[in-house]
Amino acid sequence: MTAPIIFDPARRLAARRRMRRLQLAADAPRYVLDDMAEDVIERLAFLRHSPRKGLVVGELGGTLAGALRSQGADIHEGSPETGLDEERPLPFAGLDFIASLGTLDAVNDLPGALLHARGALAPGGLLIASLIGAGSLPALRAAMLAADGERPAPRLHPMVDVRAGAQLLQRAGYADPVADGRTLTVRFASLDRLVGDLRAQGLGNVLARPGPPLGRSALAAARLSFGTETEEMFEIITLTGWKH
Repeated sequence: MTAPIIFDPARRLAARRRMRRLQLAADAPRYVLDDMAEDVIERLAFLRHSPRKGLVVGELGGTLAGALRSQGADIHEGSPETGLDEERPLPFAGLDFIASLGTLDAVNDLPGALLHARGALAPGGLLIASLIGAGSLPALRAAMLAADGERPAPRLHPMVDVRAGAQLLQRAGYADPVADGRTLTVRFASLDRLVGDLRAQGLGNVLARPGPPLGRSALAAARLSFGTETEEMFEIITLTGWKH
């Protein structure tokens, strides 16, 4: 069965490439991916899993890959914007660890991507995948509803929740599947600052059928709804599974 087309691959690639350009700035925001990378390091220590050959997907800054290499691991790195397609068989085999950071929340075939990751793992290999989950960005959602009024348009991505994440791991054949969520809270001075941060971290809208651009009055309504010095919440879902 062909997966429904929810996200536009060309828009996703353009957003990831824009993210790379924006990350060249000295003060570029990176807190979402940094949080994911640090969490994976902590999980590996807790699980006492010391990878020897692994793949890190989607990282910025090299925190996770660098930590693993410092322990003697042979680590490959890849991202959608560098040609790695998680919805196709991965060009690796016999890995004992795969980390995916913030890339699986905008693929059209998430079950297929999890299967391909499992196919690249050796028996006993571990997958840890972090993605933005359901419940994220409530203030932005409210602002978009205020802007659109009685005819809300598709502006934010559909997102996976913890329960669905666990089910997806089971369907993909992972052993001991675990899905859990945690909250990252960030304060923003304005709606424009939030939107800028999302774009700089590759988290902008890449829907295949997005809503029309906001007009001047609608944008003003969104800014008013969002307010100033507003706390916004990112729910980060982490999927963990082993290959038999």
